[in-house]
Amino acid sequence: MKIASYVKDGKPTFGLLTEAGLVTLGGLVPGVDSLRAALAADALPRLAALSQGAAPDAQLADVTLLPPVPDPRRIWGMGLNYAAHAAETGREVTREAPVLFFRDAATVVAHGRPVLRPKVSTHYDFEGELAVIIGKGGRHIPVDRAMDHVAGYACFMDGSVRDYQKRSLPTGKNFESSGAFGPVMVTADEVPDPARLHLTTTLNGAVVQQAGLEQLIHTIPDLIAYFSTILSFEPGDVIATGTPAGVGAARTPPLWLKAGDVVQVEIPGVGQLENRVEDEG
Repeated sequence: MKIASYVKDGKPTFGLLTEAGLVTLGGLVPGVDSLRAALAADALPRLAALSQGAAPDAQLADVTLLPPVPDPRRIWGMGLNYAAHAAETGREVTREAPVLFFRDAATVVAHGRPVLRPKVSTHYDFEGELAVIIGKGGRHIPVDRAMDHVAGYACFMDGSVRDYQKRSLPTGKNFESSGAFGPVMVTADEVPDPARLHLTTTLNGAVVQQAGLEQLIHTIPDLIAYFSTILSFEPGDVIATGTPAGVGAARTPPLWLKAGDVVQVEIPGVGQLENRVEDEG
């Protein structure tokens, strides 16, 4: 299934995206009015059954998309998870322990919404990534059970303000509306092996990043197991799994994002996330 979150008739909700349009799922199960609530209640199978054969009640053009999970408790970020990216930054490959940081939900926007280059910096960079959405929470999750906790996947653009990132990794990752997430969550049953996915980032139509997800240093099960030793996962939590080589900061000269640029992150089988860059007002 492809699950979208959106604003319809002035109210946030979520629904099933089909070829014919959107089938709103919010409210079909009492108390379940968001994707996060549906995951917490383990309600997706019931919602799929209730919506089977239902006619769409909205079109994408009639709604305002939100990030697939608009209100995650945590967005877990992973740094230096591709060897080639670590090399281009001059850093050592971190095979022993993943580099963890957190993003605030206010730092990411939906597909089609502008991402903002902040007033205080021109060193605004792109990072295309695969996002993993947690469906089942837990602590101290074994590696061999980790994928049981995955609800689905989406595209992610981990926009980074590099001069501020040099001062503090979390600071450079947490400028308002600097990242993007979407367009939808594709449920895990549609992606039997995420290691077989391929990610491409384009800037104004030109390819700037390409990698297969089999190149991850720390796999998705590794990340879930390790992060769960630190804090408990909750349904709706998001893991951004890291970016491959090709970032703007590593180029000569550097390739910084500017107003009018269009960034696309495409992962066949998951989706295509597109956002235009605007200067912060």
